[in-house]
Amino acid sequence: MQDDEGAEAALLTETKLTTTKRRWAEEGRFLTGRVTRAGDDRLPPGQHLVQNWPVLDLGQQPMIAPTSWSLDVSGAVETPVHLDWKAFQALPQSSFVSDIHCVTTWSRYDNHWRGVSVHDLLDLVRPKPEATHVMLRSFDGYTTNLPLADFAVEDALLATHWEGAPLTREHGGPVRLVVPHLYFWKSAKWIERIDLMTADRAGFWEKNGYHMRGDPWTEERYSED
Repeated sequence: MQDDEGAEAALLTETKLTTTKRRWAEEGRFLTGRVTRAGDDRLPPGQHLVQNWPVLDLGQQPMIAPTSWSLDVSGAVETPVHLDWKAFQALPQSSFVSDIHCVTTWSRYDNHWRGVSVHDLLDLVRPKPEATHVMLRSFDGYTTNLPLADFAVEDALLATHWEGAPLTREHGGPVRLVVPHLYFWKSAKWIERIDLMTADRAGFWEKNGYHMRGDPWTEERYSED
């Protein structure tokens, strides 16, 4: 396994996708300037509906068998944990239905998920009072940050199933995060590690021009810097 700096350095190698999305951030591509509240309109501004589930990644789709998968949760927690597949499956299982919104402007309604609720995971590790943010790390070296309050929403899930079937490799299987109220780059695929932090810190796309939070309803697509 690469260390964190080595994994991120590998991701920073220029690809067509990183070059294109960095240019979008610089140009403010897709921004409409509209603000829509979720209670008023189900589709955030600048989005369009799709029936399929488009695949976006950084050119790597790690092959991780459930038997070799594990998750570490550490940092500002009372009880750090290391969960292998068997231990993860022994946690309470939850099901949610939610919409997803990608920063590249597509949205998909009514996705059926199953997995471990973030609430149940946090009950297990017990965040310390000073914990304010989380950093998500993936098996391909990808990172993204979230406020703890967003990570801990009621329908956030460490998903193992979509539409009744195990998550496929291309969509982040065996386990990915789903935080449906933020743009989907925040819902890291192939999740390997969760660090609770006492201050915010930028992840991969956040270092490349994307917003630190990513609220679709106020079009937090890109950094304000």
